[in-house]
Amino acid sequence: MLSLSMRTGIVLLMLLGLTACERIGLADPAKEAARKESDAKATGSACRHAGRAIEDCYALNPDASRAAVYAGWKEMNDYMRENKIDVVKPEIAPNEPPPPKPEPSAEASESASASASESASAKSKK
Repeated sequence: MLSLSMRTGIVLLMLLGLTACERIGLADPAKEAARKESDAKATGSACRHAGRAIEDCYALNPDASRAAVYAGWKEMNDYMRENKIDVVKPEIAPNEPPPPKPEPSAEASESASASASESASAKSKK
């Protein structure tokens, strides 16, 4: 038979192991639901700030909760009216890829290759 202190120790170790469920991939459903709702509210808020109609916001974000999107959109609408904030038009249209990053100039690539060859020649001289 195990002594009382051994049983207590085993029970404490089991409880300690269960407290780290998130670390082993067991997500808390309540936390996940709260995260999804806050993301949907932020989406609705951003849509309103960009001047999008609520219907457009729903169409652009079909996976988001409509109620949470509307709540965020309405909060931002009220805030913008109270503070007389203008709409900020988006520069990128929906479903349009972001603009390409500028290519490095020819001078920058030449100087990079020159410095690489200098360092290689310095290593070979040693």
